[in-house]
Amino acid sequence: MAAQDRPDAGTSTGTDAPARTAPPTWSRVVIFSAAALAALLVGATIGLVIGQSRGDDPSPVPQAGSVDVGFAQDMSTHHLQAVTMANWARDHSDDPAVRQLAFDIASVQLEQVGRMKGWLMMWGQPEEPLGEPMTWMSGPQGHHHGSGGHTTTEDGRMPGMATEEELATMRSLSGRELDVQFLQLMLRHHQGGVDMAQYGHDHASMPAVRTLAKSMLVSQGAEMDTMRTMLEERGAQPLPFP
Repeated sequence: MAAQDRPDAGTSTGTDAPARTAPPTWSRVVIFSAAALAALLVGATIGLVIGQSRGDDPSPVPQAGSVDVGFAQDMSTHHLQAVTMANWARDHSDDPAVRQLAFDIASVQLEQVGRMKGWLMMWGQPEEPLGEPMTWMSGPQGHHHGSGGHTTTEDGRMPGMATEEELATMRSLSGRELDVQFLQLMLRHHQGGVDMAQYGHDHASMPAVRTLAKSMLVSQGAEMDTMRTMLEERGAQPLPFP
């Protein structure tokens, strides 16, 4: 798809000037993301209320510490970093393929965040866990933390998540260097979410949660293949994982 055909193309100046010449990017990203997330939360909440009023979901409400709640909390946090990275690449890359991929990732993951935060609201649970992340992967419904035998990195980040230093480096780059850094960080980020999505699919009690986890595995699996190909085309390799 050509840059001018994308929903985000030309929104700042109506010319072919790079996005970095537009008014402050972070302001536009924050405003867009907040508005979109608010709309998604409202939609998700209305849908859940309608479903419950019709008796379509007789399952017990998930409680704190359950796979369903933990998955929604931690995957939302994980997703939001991907949205941040994707929005930056979308607005600063000069490569149409990278910008399209970034737009697709941000759009899909923001919608999924809205869905998960809507669930948490209806379940009466906070948007973020009160303790360490990913402890729901070692509860009585499961037997392990993931294929790597651990949940978080040494500094407490969930697997695949970029450090503040890596994000700062990405924001300092341009051209091919920016594209490669974005693809490397996003590929590793997707890889880090696989264990969570698989565990949620296998152990969540709510059908909607299992369905969402499955869709993440499918869509992000395809995106990982795409990013590996794009890195190869640009003469670069994926980052080590884990």
